[in-house]
Parts: sequence; C-alpha cells; structure tokens
Amino acid sequence: MNSPASIANPLARWPGLGLWNLYFLAKFLMLGAGLLDFQALPNLLFAAFLLVPLPWRWLRIGRQLLAVPIGIVLFYQDTWLPPFQRLLAQPGVFDFTADYLLELLGRFINWNLLGTLLLLVVAYFYLRHWLRLSTLSLAGLLWLAASGLSSIAPVVSRQATAEVTTQQATVTVADNATLDAKLKSFFDSERQRATLFPAARPDEQPFDLLVINVCSLAWDDLSTVGLHDNPLFARLDVIFEQFNSATSYSGPAAIRMLRASCGQASHDMLYQPAPEQCLLFENLARLGFERETLLNHSGHFDGFLGDIVNQRMPQPALTNADFPRALVGFDGSPIASDLAVLQRWWERRLASGEAHVSLFYNTISLHDGNRVVMADGGTRAADYGSRANRLFDELGKFLDELQRSGRRVVVAIVPEHGAALHGDRMQLPGMREIPTPSITHVPVGLKFIGMDQPDRREPLRVAAPSSYLALSELVSRIYANQGAGQTLDVAGLLEGLPTTEHVAETSGAQVMDFQGSTYMRLQGQRDWQPLPKESNR
Repeated sequence: MNSPASIANPLARWPGLGLWNLYFLAKFLMLGAGLLDFQALPNLLFAAFLLVPLPWRWLRIGRQLLAVPIGIVLFYQDTWLPPFQRLLAQPGVFDFTADYLLELLGRFINWNLLGTLLLLVVAYFYLRHWLRLSTLSLAGLLWLAASGLSSIAPVVSRQATAEVTTQQATVTVADNATLDAKLKSFFDSERQRATLFPAARPDEQPFDLLVINVCSLAWDDLSTVGLHDNPLFARLDVIFEQFNSATSYSGPAAIRMLRASCGQASHDMLYQPAPEQCLLFENLARLGFERETLLNHSGHFDGFLGDIVNQRMPQPALTNADFPRALVGFDGSPIASDLAVLQRWWERRLASGEAHVSLFYNTISLHDGNRVVMADGGTRAADYGSRANRLFDELGKFLDELQRSGRRVVVAIVPEHGAALHGDRMQLPGMREIPTPSITHVPVGLKFIGMDQPDRREPLRVAAPSSYLALSELVSRIYANQGAGQTLDVAGLLEGLPTTEHVAETSGAQVMDFQGSTYMRLQGQRDWQPLPKESNR
C-alpha cells in the first residue's frame, strides 16, 4: 500500500518499466542467441530514464513518446549492423530494382526469432500478474554490466602472466594500442614491397595474359552450394588456397588487382595516384603487352568503370550493349553472357595480329540480385548455384576454345570478393560492409595453355597466405622464364612467392588477424573487438 506521503508527493512513486520489460527481455533473448553486441551501460541509462518518477501526466506521456525513437536507435546500436549512416553513404542503394529491394527486405525476417518473440510476449502477459518483471529486467541489466566490468580482470591477469613467463613464450594482449601498432606496422612494411619485372627478352616466346575478375565468388560460397570441388577448378594448373582479396566491394577489389605489383595499400590510399611500378598492366605494357579492358556489364554502377580507367586502363572496345541480355542486374541493367563476350573478344584478338595482349575482364554474373532473362524477354529469379554452374560451364568452354587456337595463353581467375550467401550474426545474407574472412577468402587459380609444361592430374596448390603481390610476382616469373626452348617449370615458379598477412578493409570497417584471432573495427569507432567465431570462417 502507498503511504500518505507517497500519495501527496508523486516524485516518491517509482514506476515500473511496464511494456518496456518486453524490450529488455527480448534483448536478453537475442543476446543469448548471439544476435546482439549488447552494451550494458547505455541500456542501464535508458532504463533509468524510464524509471525516474515524474510529477505530471503530460511529462510522463512525453517521456514515452521520446523513449520510442531512443529505444529504436539503441536497439540498432546493439546489433552487429554497421552504423546507419553507412547505408545513406551508398548512393547506389537507390538504384536497386523493386524486386531486389523486396528480396533484401525478406532477408531481415528471421521466422524462428519471430516465433520465439511471440512466445515471449504471451509469457509476459501471463506472468506479469505474479512476477515483478521490472525487477527481473533490472537485475539482468545489472548482471550484464557487472559481467562486463569483471571481464577486465582476466585481461590484466593474462598480461601479468605473460610478463612473468616471457622466457617461455611471448604473449601480447590485443588491446587497442597493440592492434593499432600492428596495423601501422603492416602498412609500413607493405609500402616497401614491389614486384621487379625483368627487362624485355629478345628471345621471348610470346603469350597473352587474361585476368578474369569474378564478382561474388568465395570459397565459402562454393561450399554453401556444394561446388567447392568443381570441374573448372579441377582443370586449372595452380590454385591459391589462402588468397585474401583484402576487401568486400567491387571497386576497391578491381583497383587492388590492377595495382597488384606493390604491397597491400590501405583503403584510403587506393584513391590516391599509384606509382607506375605498382600497376600490373603498366609493367606488362613495358614488355610489349597491349592492354585491353572488357566487361559483361555497363560498369556505371558506383563508378566502377571509372575506377578501372583511373588505373591507366583503356575503355572497353566492346560494351554490354553489343550483346543480347543473359541476365538483368540488381539495378535493372543488362548483363551479357560471359561466353558470348569472351568469344567475341577472342575473335577480335586473333584478328589483331598483336604479339602480346593483356586483358582485364570483369564479370558480375554471380552478383546478388541478378535475374535470368527468359525466352519471352521476361525475367525470373535464379539461385546462386545455378548461376555459378553456368559461369563455370561457359568459362570451361572458353578455355577449350583457347586450347584449340594453338596460342600461348595464361588465364588467371581472380575473384573480387565473396557473395556472403549465408550471412552471419553481424551481417544479413548478401551484406558485405564488414570484410570478414568468409567474404575475402577467395579461390584464385591459373591455367597455362600451350605453354610447354608437363601434364598433371591435379592443380598445384599454394597453401601460404597470399594476396595480389604473389600473383604479380608469379606473372613476372612466367615472363622471365619464357625464353626460346624453355619449358615452364610451374612448381619452381611457385617457390618462395610473397606471403601477405590477413588484413581487409572497406570504407566502413577494418578486419585483421592477430596471434591466431581475428579482430574488427567499424568506421568511427576507436575500439577493436574480436570477430564473432561464426563470422571467422
């Protein structure tokens, strides 16, 4: 019962959380399922804001109206999703088709979670008459806050233990200062590395280099659709098993490929002019290779073609408008068949009479949201597996055509990044804001056609952690070993290729390996945090 003093003084009456208990209990449930990056202190402050007694009814109503947007913002902040302003910073989002936007909306719906939350609502309305649920919510918040504070102690303890046992092993605590220093050291070291291309050989055996840059293809995607072992990769001569694309977006990935002849640059440096020695196709041009660019799409989305041309690459001689539509992109633009585009280009190349050609070909046939064009001109959705099978089949037919030509050709298949098919606790399926290892661990392979090499039953595999510099070094070695009468010793060429530690970036996030664990930092945040295990594939 309320005392006479409490009735006379409204400030003495402390309200409960009411329906806001559902808000906090739902967060506890999602936290237990690993779906939230819960921050106890802001949630405690929000609960205190809701509990402070107010003397006038209009103030209490105003508080509830103000609490709704605050609660929404706080809930979004507690998720693994990147800051909302990152979405607004992507102008291409507004070019998505209605079909694709509807598909993306469907990915936000977790039916299992919705069913569990519905049961929570029923339990709340049933139990609120017998239990003080506000007490339960506050106890949970206080326990989580205390757990967060107590977690500091083991870190200090581990640090002290490490200092005592330095004679046995060196262990460094992964705090912000250590990880910042590690990242700076990585980029300082990478700035010193570059491929030294040989001088032009007077006795060279001419060959062409074809770089096939595939959007949305990672080892994780292939495993998801049961294509980890596929006929196309089985016929390659070399496969890089631990290749890091270093980004999860197309523009930066293409720039990194075209700048492969230098060590890994930071994301911001990609948009600064590069030294000539960093440009792979510029190095090849000095050896007599004619540079060419080819796309099976327009290249207009997000200024992709501009990113390529800015690396001293020519405009494409063929455009997607020269071919029938095979697919319709996520933005409604036409996408041509890979086989049709590559065959037409090859016919032009054979007629050109050039001794050397280096081609950069980019395909978006596997991009999220693409739709297959049917015989009547309409479109239908196509799953990733069927589109991947189609791409591999068409690339296989193109390799057959290269072999029939009798020319010497090196084909390098270099994916930009993965498709993020299954998503994880931080990102929805198809979302690539955070360049997690499951997105940046891509299958890179090479095929040598007409290059006088011994037959082999399976590809040679490069198991060391690699990135673009290793690919550039391999191209340089291939040219250096193409003198008259020389046989291509592929195994020898693979020895001692440059290795690269795992660091990946977008404009919104950084991801880095350190002492066997993976850490990430989002844009605008000072603190690094461990990448959840589910995301570290």
